[in-house]
Amino acid sequence: AAASLKSILLKELVDGLSFIPLIMGSKNLKTLKIIRCQGNWDELFKVFSHGNAMTSLMEVHIERIQVSDYGVSAISNCLNLEILHLIKVWDCSNVGLSCIAEHCKKLRKLHIDGWRINRIGDEGLMAIAKQCLDLQELVLIGVNPTCLSLSSLASNCVNLERLALCGSRVGDEEIACIAAKCKSLKKLCIKGCPISNIGIESLAWGCPNLAKIKVKKCRGVTGEIREWLVEKRRSLSVNWDVEEIDHLDASSSDAGSAREAVPELGQVETGVEAPVGGDGRLTMLKTRLGVLAGRSLMACTFGRWSSNSTDSSSSL
Repeated sequence: AAASLKSILLKELVDGLSFIPLIMGSKNLKTLKIIRCQGNWDELFKVFSHGNAMTSLMEVHIERIQVSDYGVSAISNCLNLEILHLIKVWDCSNVGLSCIAEHCKKLRKLHIDGWRINRIGDEGLMAIAKQCLDLQELVLIGVNPTCLSLSSLASNCVNLERLALCGSRVGDEEIACIAAKCKSLKKLCIKGCPISNIGIESLAWGCPNLAKIKVKKCRGVTGEIREWLVEKRRSLSVNWDVEEIDHLDASSSDAGSAREAVPELGQVETGVEAPVGGDGRLTMLKTRLGVLAGRSLMACTFGRWSSNSTDSSSSL
């Protein structure tokens, strides 16, 4: 049965290490995901370095588990690895990432959440840039790349099409570097970075293949630059989180539109909704009695009007 497994996901397990024999017995395994499981997972990955590398493995996702550079380096023995997610693996540093770069030449997608502890930076990213030439997608969260590593990525990874920078110290200088050198970039996401309108302006002239940009939670960026960027690059899809409230001007046009928005009294529909609770039936009964009483009152009134009109006509 293990030989037929193509994907294994272990999530939030206390005894996840007991699945090591199953993982090692899955010779055709393509995807391995281990998320928030207890234990020292170097125990699993060190087996990879003893001549038992999972040559079929193409995707590895490890998140919030105990893995050191030793374990990450052992993952590099999976020579066919194409997708790697290192999410909040606090013991991983540039050393482990450099081993991945040295052996996993087929890497296409790399996601790193460095948890803002600065253990992964320019050194590891430059190793990726120099040796993983087929890289197409790079997501960096809590990692602080500089122009040095970004320039290297742009120069060597000519197929880099998708780049996301989130929660880092990337500023206008780094964005200008991306605009000037990332010729193949098609999608760019910037979130929670200290950039300003100046950095966004550089994207109007660079990244000739850029088709979509997403900017979120960047306080130095305003709504005016979005309109300017759309005007300069009409084919660019822009996703912004800066929303400005347009205050109504007390002019005749605004007043007229406001009046049109308010319905006339004769068009207003009213309804009675019984509240939910123990007194709901009683309230509904009172409501119905009120309606019936209103109808009887109207009937009496109409009856009096008709009788009065009859008496007046007879007296005439």
